[in-house]
Amino acid sequence: MKKFGGTEQKVYGLAKPVADELGLLIWDVRFEKEGALWYLRIFIDSENGVSISDCEAMTRPVSKLLDEHDPIPQGYMLEVGSAGIERELFRESHFEASVGTVVRIRMIREFNGKKELVVLLDNWDKEKLSVTASDEDGGESFEIPLAEIAFVKLYEDFDELL
Repeated sequence: MKKFGGTEQKVYGLAKPVADELGLLIWDVRFEKEGALWYLRIFIDSENGVSISDCEAMTRPVSKLLDEHDPIPQGYMLEVGSAGIERELFRESHFEASVGTVVRIRMIREFNGKKELVVLLDNWDKEKLSVTASDEDGGESFEIPLAEIAFVKLYEDFDELL
């Protein structure tokens, strides 16, 4: 599990009141270098999904706050966007918000004969995930050590949407 770094924490502190006022949730803040450029990315969510208007409504006041407080010494590009349907879970808050939902887990090496699992996330702690397989996969509950996991993402069965 990852925690916010210093820059991300400062930006989160500035952006959270704006998100709260707009009825949005900040899913993640990332400050990343890609090539020669730095990007400050704020990923948002809401119960009703995220629209371009939500991103725009968040961008303007956050950009102003960042200009006023200047928490980042170098130049960067600000991006505000949706966390996405199949967003990755990697912070404690992500796992807590996702208990009771279906997730896709990619393993570092095979686990119970599979490299990828689609399971219900029952619980988590700093060392393991407690999950339940689907009925078609036996409906069995088991634990997976976090050290064995490459990534965990929310799962959406797009075939059911068609």
